[in-house]
Amino acid sequence: MDYLNLGRTGLRVSRICLGMMSYGPHEGRRWAIDEAAAEPIVRRAVEGGIIFFDTADVYNGGESEVITGRLLSKLFGMREEYVVATKVHGRTMPGENGAGLSRKHILASIDASLERLGLDYVDLYQIHRFDPRTPIEETMDALHDVVRAGKARYIGASSMYAWQFAKAQQVASTRFVSMQNHYNLVYREEEREMIPQCIDQGVAILPWSPLARGLLAGNRTSSGDKLTTRAQTDQFADSLYVPEVDFPVVDRAGEVAAERGISSAQVALAWLLHKPGVTAPIVGATKLEHLEDALAAERLELSDDEIARLEEPYVPHRVSGHE
Repeated sequence: MDYLNLGRTGLRVSRICLGMMSYGPHEGRRWAIDEAAAEPIVRRAVEGGIIFFDTADVYNGGESEVITGRLLSKLFGMREEYVVATKVHGRTMPGENGAGLSRKHILASIDASLERLGLDYVDLYQIHRFDPRTPIEETMDALHDVVRAGKARYIGASSMYAWQFAKAQQVASTRFVSMQNHYNLVYREEEREMIPQCIDQGVAILPWSPLARGLLAGNRTSSGDKLTTRAQTDQFADSLYVPEVDFPVVDRAGEVAAERGISSAQVALAWLLHKPGVTAPIVGATKLEHLEDALAAERLELSDDEIARLEEPYVPHRVSGHE
């Protein structure tokens, strides 16, 4: 496993980040698995050199944070060996102030996340989405206070427009060091503005959905068949991808993978790891083979010709994933 600095910070992270969203049974995610099933996967990740783990306060009613905290404390010898990222924005509390990026919600949410994680601090505290109802100055001041209080070492952002990200950075006392955005082989709209901006400013890029919610791993067919529980119940994926324009890319990844004798998932992840500015894709895994694909992809070298072939069928998309 290779390691990089997180943007222009001194924080070292693994080139694969294990996404913890699928851990913690929840009625809204039938594919999510319990702690006992998650432990061997996370253990193998640690054995493979992964030290970077991403969760959020809204994942599975908070159970993802609980399981993340318990497993990492069990699998590492000391807290400073691993890097934990979590997020704030979504509804986690009742009432008018139970969501968003107000000072009230941020300060309540970091304390709740730390309690669930069983930690004194998180390494990276991210805003899950942009909040148009709250002045960005208020949000950035509150995040600055979270860092000053020692409850987070760094702050990051997630999907938004480039102008929104620039506005946040301009008013910040503590600036975002990372951008977790929607980026994969079948959705490349971030290459227009956000990724060049991040590269210019030294901001780490942490793509979410690197396999397009399983599309690039073969969980759907071009005829519309949904082959896994996640594909059958993932309405968010239905809103993100367009089969008639995406499947030529999926098929091309399959062709390159077949020539190599490896999985399409490995090819798609390796492509992302070759892209400028990308620090660590956030990879989910509910089976050991998912994790093995990610570890293999981190070592896979693609030729310039293979990269060009993978990119050739792409068709521009409408912007998606910001809300």
